[in-house]
Amino acid sequence: MRVSRKDVRRASRSLPEIRFADQDLTSYGGLVVLDVLLRALDVHSRIDRAVCHVKTAGAYAASRIVLLLVVHLFLGNRRLRDIDLYKNDALVQRVLELKRLPDTATVSRRLTEFDEQSVFGLRQVLRDIVAGRAIAASPRRLTLDIDGSVISTNARGIEGTAIGYNPKKKGARSYYPLFGSIAQTGQVFDLLHRAGNCHDSVGALAFILDSAKHLRNAGFRGGLEVRMDGAHYSDATCAALDEASIEFSVSVPFERIAQLKAVVEERVLWHRIDDDWSYFEWVWRPSKASKRSYRTIIYRHRVLVPRRGPIQLDLFVPIERNFEYKVVMTNKRIAPGVLLSFHNGRGSQEATFAEAKSALALGYLPSRRQIGNQVYMLCNLIALALGRELQMRSAPPRTFANTPTRACLWALERISTLRRNVIQRAAQLTRPQGRLVLTFAHCPALQARIHALVHGAAAAA
Repeated sequence: MRVSRKDVRRASRSLPEIRFADQDLTSYGGLVVLDVLLRALDVHSRIDRAVCHVKTAGAYAASRIVLLLVVHLFLGNRRLRDIDLYKNDALVQRVLELKRLPDTATVSRRLTEFDEQSVFGLRQVLRDIVAGRAIAASPRRLTLDIDGSVISTNARGIEGTAIGYNPKKKGARSYYPLFGSIAQTGQVFDLLHRAGNCHDSVGALAFILDSAKHLRNAGFRGGLEVRMDGAHYSDATCAALDEASIEFSVSVPFERIAQLKAVVEERVLWHRIDDDWSYFEWVWRPSKASKRSYRTIIYRHRVLVPRRGPIQLDLFVPIERNFEYKVVMTNKRIAPGVLLSFHNGRGSQEATFAEAKSALALGYLPSRRQIGNQVYMLCNLIALALGRELQMRSAPPRTFANTPTRACLWALERISTLRRNVIQRAAQLTRPQGRLVLTFAHCPALQARIHALVHGAAAAA
């Protein structure tokens, strides 16, 4: 339909008067989809069971403080003091089942009341949420990616931090938690808290075996595989994973096996994968008396050598190339080219860490107590898991089969995009004839998206 300029333009010569009143308005109308998901997954009860032992003399139970932090982070807030910006929001209060939200000082003080049992219980909540989705998505095979990530701070006196390897902020005190991520869903399955001055492999083997045990207890009966970088390589780790019937691939640093350098130098025949990659296989036996051996594939990658001096735009200037080498040890029985894709796919978890630090607040430490910071980290990971669970319930996967790289089965958008497009939408709560109604401004695209998310969240996993 054609419209004229007169039909679309309107004069506006005055500014509105600004008033503030107590009304049932919300700046986060899309939060209703999270409310539906929290009820479907029974998150309230799970958190309550995890921290019910924490005694308090105040009006706010420990479970409500944890749930508040999960919602707080899901909404895109970072600092605890940001609670003051939405403490009168009608829908936030309904989701938390509270008539009024606690002050910032109350939340900060309550963070110090949690204990190790609370941390263990919240880890179990996270594992249960992620395991349920992962097993439903890929019942025959799950891939666990193991890696650490530095969480540094400029503040002093934070309990449990230490000065360690930190290329971006040298000399800063930090934590160095170990994460286990499920590749098929893009969710973090578990977290092991550590000080910033520890080696990558500290506690890693027990962490992996414990994660595998929890997946088995949750009902997973398929093949479990683990991907690790060179910092986690050791004969003991490989042997323990093999004995536990866990398939693995791990990068091997050249300095850890003295024979590797000579083996590569003496090698003449390399098998081609493509124009850039080639390989040969070598069997590694830890000792002559050992009965256990592992496939060791040495890859070389053809790369361009940077040219020195002025660049001459001449078509006939020869291009110099050199080789970079990578060694992967595994107990998997797949072709070397497929193994290369599989092992390189572990880099996808870096995007998960980046999103948890930028779109949420995984890199922020709100408390001087180590326990408080551990609880805050776990609330971040629960919020991330719920954000991705929402999307996976409301849309079919892009593929039902695992790819060679074990890419996420869903095409997920960033939680910041979901927040901007759906969650941060103004709405009004009314009760016509006693029936609670949440009213948005008319927008067909928003209406379709919210209906899809609500119906998906309410449905079975």
